Amino acid sequence: MGCTTAPLKDAQGRAIAYLRLALTDRCNFRCSYCSPAEHENPGHLLTRPEVVRLGAVFGRLGVRRVRLTGGEPTLRSDLVGLVRDLRATAGIEEVALTTNGHRLLELARPLRDAGLESLNVSLDTLDPARLRHISGRAAALEDVLAGLDAAAEVGFAHLKVNTVVMGGVNEDEVGRITRHAWDRGASPRFIELMPFGDGVPVPTATVKRLLAEQGLRLVTDEKRGWGPAHYLREEGSDPPRHVGFIGAITENFCDTCNRARVAANGGFQACLGGDGRHNFRDLMRAGASDGELEALVREALALKTPRHRMDEAGASLVLLPMMGIGG
Repeated sequence: MGCTTAPLKDAQGRAIAYLRLALTDRCNFRCSYCSPAEHENPGHLLTRPEVVRLGAVFGRLGVRRVRLTGGEPTLRSDLVGLVRDLRATAGIEEVALTTNGHRLLELARPLRDAGLESLNVSLDTLDPARLRHISGRAAALEDVLAGLDAAAEVGFAHLKVNTVVMGGVNEDEVGRITRHAWDRGASPRFIELMPFGDGVPVPTATVKRLLAEQGLRLVTDEKRGWGPAHYLREEGSDPPRHVGFIGAITENFCDTCNRARVAANGGFQACLGGDGRHNFRDLMRAGASDGELEALVREALALKTPRHRMDEAGASLVLLPMMGIGG
């Protein structure tokens, strides 16, 4: 079923078809670049019926894809049911998930059976000690790798490995991570560090050079997904093996932005790097109608600026912590 109202667009005329929806601000990892904040009171987080209601509202407005994020969404005990509910929601054509992989060994099959089509697994290093340095003592590499293997086995339509590249930490591993992902039928994606936490950014152009230095021969490719990544492919590979790049700072992609975000506490954020925030949770709990929720969405998008301001973070702009916004 298509949307039942006028197509959803922002102030720049960009069509919004992709919703990133955080399910929790909690995570069992403590990644330095995620800048953990104080956790919300559990009663302040969106409930399963509230999440599903928002999915239906956005589906009517023209959103076709919902990505569930966190914090770490697999910590939600109702995650599988949420995936099933959202996949059955009118207008929603694809449900995706981003996870640290820690619980995938047990959840990969139930999530796939519930209708999850696309899965992104965060993997910043293949060194156990480095992972603990980046993500804290609870981060066990063997669990993450076992989860990634389980995901590969159950056959998600799209499987990606996300790596945040940090200077002096893991840039020497980009080639090895690429090969590890390819061996499991996954597409690696290298993400520029954004100004939400600690670390030294590595520009996308440098990552491409490092991949070449580490023995990968990559050529241009026209592959595009729902999100901001652009891709290169391994020269001569058949079927093609891709590497994705997300360079929010040095390769700004705001002109083609098709996304909006709902935080774990119900806050609606039209732009990850902006400062405009509205709250769905409070409206729903005060008895707001779906029409009032739709009006809030349009109001927020009407104020969306042409580009993010993450390069101003710490000066004129104070960014919310990544944890709970969903990236």
